[in-house]
Amino acid sequence: MEYRVLAVGDVVGEPGLRHLERHLRPLQRHLGARFTVVNGENAAGVGLTRDQALRIRDAGADAVTLGNHAFGKSQIADFLDDTPWLLRPANFTGRAPGHGWEIFDLGAVRIRVVNLIGRCGLSWGADNPFTAADALLAKGAADFTLVDFHAEATSEKLAMGYYLDGRVSALWGTHTHVPTADERVYPKGTGYITDLGMTGPVESVLGIEPWQSVETFLGGLPGRYRSPEGPCKLQGALFTLDGGTGLCTAVERVDVR
Repeated sequence: MEYRVLAVGDVVGEPGLRHLERHLRPLQRHLGARFTVVNGENAAGVGLTRDQALRIRDAGADAVTLGNHAFGKSQIADFLDDTPWLLRPANFTGRAPGHGWEIFDLGAVRIRVVNLIGRCGLSWGADNPFTAADALLAKGAADFTLVDFHAEATSEKLAMGYYLDGRVSALWGTHTHVPTADERVYPKGTGYITDLGMTGPVESVLGIEPWQSVETFLGGLPGRYRSPEGPCKLQGALFTLDGGTGLCTAVERVDVR
């Protein structure tokens, strides 16, 4: 049995959210995707609100993952505790609200989704994501395991890919908002890409008004992040999984403009 999973890069701002709402379901039908994971941590620029999380879910996401801005909007804390499909990084401190993994029982298959955060240049206060992954993979039984590794360093993402090769169905990176051209199936059968890219304005710097970002590099005070209007893109990857082995047979980048 072949099973296709769609992973969508970080949704940035209201323009990115509207673009997701407009295009995700048609894209799922076109690709034959039967399960979709969307990273939503930048839906509010920094973090996301309860309403934005629900909009991403209603747009077609089966699971919504987060990252270093998981608690950018404090109102999300209580919602995280009560929402099984909304995941923050599992290797955050145990005092953090919410949870970082879930098994989705779809009847014919059970899909484990794990959200992890890297520590190189991003979140040294988090637990080791490699040992956290070991512990999580020992919990419960699933036909497929999907990992969103929200990390800054490409080396840390690549190392995690090799570490989990053959033990998870697919692993993708999020956070940098720039898609990488290294989609592949690892030697032992894990589908991989270093970064999915983002869902948001084309004419932007990582989803932010270009001149606002330029002002930052000039040493000015850019103020609150603003997402420009205009054409948007939805970036991610499609993973084709084998129901017999639980591993990946193909990876394809996705870019909808």
